[in-house]
Amino acid sequence: MKHFQYLFLLIAVPGIMAACTGPDSGETMKNCELTGPEIQHMVIFNLPYPEGSEEASQFLEDGTSILTSIPVVQNFQAFRQVSAKNDYQYGFSMVFANQEDYDTYNNHPDHLAFVQERWTKEVTGFLEIDLKKR
Repeated sequence: MKHFQYLFLLIAVPGIMAACTGPDSGETMKNCELTGPEIQHMVIFNLPYPEGSEEASQFLEDGTSILTSIPVVQNFQAFRQVSAKNDYQYGFSMVFANQEDYDTYNNHPDHLAFVQERWTKEVTGFLEIDLKKR
């Protein structure tokens, strides 16, 4: 299983980084990459609902709406897993400008409420990945 989790990093991260949203314009930029202090935060997870169900769609929509409302969140994307080599169903990805913004996000009331009210009650398993340019 661990092998496939690392395979996710090799396959998914370049795809995630290939299209990023500009900080002010909301336009898609090509060849977007972390340049220094930024942190790429990703979580892949499972839900107890059938794939494509209204409950799963609502969780993804609510997560997107709530988490993107936090001002320090950049380049947010929600994903559905398509690889048969991975046991996780969905993913969220976002970028933070620096460690301070990442800490702000982790302690933000909207993030904490989402985790307490939705994540811990609905997510059945997850893997969190936080990456920084070497």
